[in-house]
Amino acid sequence: MTAPTVGVQLLFGAILVALIACLALEEKLHAKKSVIVGLFAVVSLLLGEAFHLLPTSDVVVGSHPIESPEQVADVPIEAEELHEGGHEIGMPVYIPAIDWSVIVILLGSSVFVDVISQSGLFKWLAIKVTKLSRGDPLLLLSYYGVMTVVFSAVLNNVTAMVIVGSLTAVSLDKLGRKNQLLAFLLTEGLLTNIGGLLTLISSVPNIIVGTAANISFVSFLLYSAPYVALTTAATIWLAARLFKVRRIKNSEERRSAAEMVDSFDENDGIESRGFFWFGAVMTVLFILTIATTSVLPWVSDLGMGFVAVAFATVALLRYKAEADKFYRIVDWDLLGFFAGLFVVIYVMEYAGVLTALGGALANLVDLGPKLGGTALLFASALCSSVTDNIPLAAMLAKILGAMPSVTNDSPLWWSVIFGANLGGNLTPIGSASTLVAVTVMHKHDVRLSFLGFVKLALPFAVMQLILAAGYLLLTN
Repeated sequence: MTAPTVGVQLLFGAILVALIACLALEEKLHAKKSVIVGLFAVVSLLLGEAFHLLPTSDVVVGSHPIESPEQVADVPIEAEELHEGGHEIGMPVYIPAIDWSVIVILLGSSVFVDVISQSGLFKWLAIKVTKLSRGDPLLLLSYYGVMTVVFSAVLNNVTAMVIVGSLTAVSLDKLGRKNQLLAFLLTEGLLTNIGGLLTLISSVPNIIVGTAANISFVSFLLYSAPYVALTTAATIWLAARLFKVRRIKNSEERRSAAEMVDSFDENDGIESRGFFWFGAVMTVLFILTIATTSVLPWVSDLGMGFVAVAFATVALLRYKAEADKFYRIVDWDLLGFFAGLFVVIYVMEYAGVLTALGGALANLVDLGPKLGGTALLFASALCSSVTDNIPLAAMLAKILGAMPSVTNDSPLWWSVIFGANLGGNLTPIGSASTLVAVTVMHKHDVRLSFLGFVKLALPFAVMQLILAAGYLLLTN
């Protein structure tokens, strides 16, 4: 290994910029995220080895930290940095570069959700909520909005948008209100990123940054819940004002709308009552176990990744003879994207790029927790609006984690979390869920261009970021 020169830092910095630009232009390149990031990972590894930047020695596994500094005499080093035991094994440099805990959580959770969705549970819940509105547009928008936030928190943003968006289209079509489909789908797409702030596992940036800052599931929920509740209400209110979604005042129209929703059959997607209740119980247990992982005996040491895979395995018992069909629908592109991204970030660290970026970021941090945190919030939101928020969150988590002045309780972590999630509401490529919302619109002949989306979404995004800045200032 050799120390990177300024020229090497600039070279790898240019590679990182090129990666972000390619991700922003993913649709025009007609390439999947995993292919784009995979190519850059290959190039980064080859150049990293060419410049002798990467550690290629054997890796020690199975060691454990020495408990007390007295065990090692006359060694001026912190006790937690000392390890003993274990053995060396040959391992490719790109294997430890990948954060496997994130990969396993995503894999287990996605398989679990796919299996449980076959029970009809999610559709049953959605239609029940639709019936509660009695066909009133404003109530329907409010209920679907809240459902979107809850689904995004419990499931993943894309799954939530697909489920709620599809049901919204059916509901408005039956009610004869297809002209309001744009308002509903846009609002729901924006709310997926609000719901993605609710829990530690609601979005990938939460997992990356929360894990780096050692934020527990419960602590994350308690901190973010007030903001999510306030911003959800404000977003629905603004949508109702801008898109003129109002209550039904005519009694005859109310009666007709009520008859329409009564014709919906929530049991239509339930093939087995036993499997339906199995799915309901498993979903509740999954959420409770994830929430208490850090305090559960045995499970706490195995982590949330183990919980996700364990529940996915139990759920697959229902389809034990045809489990492979769920393996085929796993978003392997997303998992491959993560693996490649972690490798690129790993190489950038040894190439000195993260150190250089950390110097720039230190200027914001030096402004103080409040002013620096606000600046970091808006900067990260702007960056995540033109590319995936995942590489942004991974990069900033790495940089903040390397700063001695940034402790685990620093508000700067929350600035990154809020900015990375909310920035996705500025453009249709800012997050996968807003892209799904636009896709559902196009499927139902509602056309919305890139600039059209930005024009409609900008007031919402600005309001959400201002509320986030105020919330961070008041709570830190």
